[in-house]
Amino acid sequence: MLKRARSALALLVHPRKLWREHRRVAIALIVVAIIGVGGVIVAWQELKRPADVHNEAAIEHFTPEPPKEAPKPKPGRHGARPTVNWPMYGLNPQRTRYLPARGLKPPFHKLWRYTQRPLLEFPPIYVGGVLYAVNNSGFAFALNARTGAKLWERRIGRLNASSPAYSKHRLYIVNLVPGHIVKLDAKNGKMVWKKRLPGRAESSPVVVGNSVYFGCEDGKLYSVSTVNGNVRWATQLSGPVKAAPAYYGGRLFVGDYGGSMNAVDAKTGKLIWSTGSLGTGISGGEFYSTPAVAFGRVYAGNNDDRVYSFDISNGELAWTYSTGGYAYSAPAVASTAHSPPTVYIGSFDGNIYALNAKNGEVRWSRSAGGQVVGSLSAIGEVVYVANFTTQTTTGFMMRSGRKVFTYPKGTYTPIISDGQDLYVTGYSSITKLAPIRPKPARVSNNFVAPKPRFPARALGKAIGNRFVAPAVKPLGLTPLQRRRMRQMSPMRRRATIRALRRQAAAGADAAPQARTPGNARREGGP
Repeated sequence: MLKRARSALALLVHPRKLWREHRRVAIALIVVAIIGVGGVIVAWQELKRPADVHNEAAIEHFTPEPPKEAPKPKPGRHGARPTVNWPMYGLNPQRTRYLPARGLKPPFHKLWRYTQRPLLEFPPIYVGGVLYAVNNSGFAFALNARTGAKLWERRIGRLNASSPAYSKHRLYIVNLVPGHIVKLDAKNGKMVWKKRLPGRAESSPVVVGNSVYFGCEDGKLYSVSTVNGNVRWATQLSGPVKAAPAYYGGRLFVGDYGGSMNAVDAKTGKLIWSTGSLGTGISGGEFYSTPAVAFGRVYAGNNDDRVYSFDISNGELAWTYSTGGYAYSAPAVASTAHSPPTVYIGSFDGNIYALNAKNGEVRWSRSAGGQVVGSLSAIGEVVYVANFTTQTTTGFMMRSGRKVFTYPKGTYTPIISDGQDLYVTGYSSITKLAPIRPKPARVSNNFVAPKPRFPARALGKAIGNRFVAPAVKPLGLTPLQRRRMRQMSPMRRRATIRALRRQAAAGADAAPQARTPGNARREGGP
């Protein structure tokens, strides 16, 4: 026995000899070693990963908001349908990505598609009948939203990963390469001014008053004058800033790659609070997800696989929720007449989560069909998500999570809207979809006779299909009665028409019909 042990030890000391003489044993030992090392790593990560937070005291500091009403649309040019603007990434300064549009729901049909080869990583914005976007190669362009025709195009850099922001007929865009911020005339794309930055920037700007705010990879949050591009202040944070800042109540909220969520005074640049993420136990968390501000909270995903909810006043962590992968996606936050305050967010684990905005409990979760990288959009009663794996867009009812929409385009942030139609951003395309709306009911003042039956013979003569239906008889409805019928539900309208038909038929039967036997014939017969 001792001899065998010494022999085995000698083989372990000389791995080449073990491989030559006992190859199967060597392979088995290698497999066991790999499994053992992997098990140790997994166990270490699970043991060291901090547990999710559920802070009851902070959870009670929740400010519920009534469901928002649909914004009042603005009249379009030249008699076009009234629309609402989507002037920045995330729709509004709070970046909630929720548009309470009425009647904008599936099914849809395609009106046009604009395609080009460069990648469209970030969605366009919509203002006054025009779409504005920047592709990955640094070309800014504008499209006629009604036809999809290109209005203008201008190269502003070599690499871009952000959406423009619109304010007072001007566009503000930051670039990765070269790192700078530009101001363009929205009408023709002409450069108004350009300012160089100390690093790359992919933080979609937000414009408030005469200041434009954005983050930079040098780890600072910037406030720049919209008039001349001069820097008003630059606040150092704990790491590179890739997310877009959200604005609410005179404060800016943004996460950084140092793993902190920050609140900064928009006027002075003073850091009001900074709260760190939990991390994985082995590494810290990184905030790529752009935050959304609602209900007295700041919501954002993190690369430590968690969704975070911070108290807006002091940065206290109210709750976290762990997904099965990076929470790279930016959330959509909404409260509607049919669903309570909810945070909708996707994950690298391929799922979309609907979380109770107050305490982080899961209302429902559904498969998105692949990894979710971009932000979500909530429009009407449907939340839309794109997956990176199959590059498709899916829509789920916000109340129940029931799938109601699928479209074979969409990779990052898939949907924006003008309140009337949807604009879907694919990998390298923009598609306009319009809802298939039922035609409004039209009630005339005439009684339509029922479909006639065609007798084979009449009075000993074949007449075939030459039987002519009775003449149309008027109902005698007043304009008010016709308007009321138009407002009825389809079922009730059909019942009313049937009743009117019966009344008209009964009146016709009661009327005397003078016929001469010798002249009896069907109208239209021989």
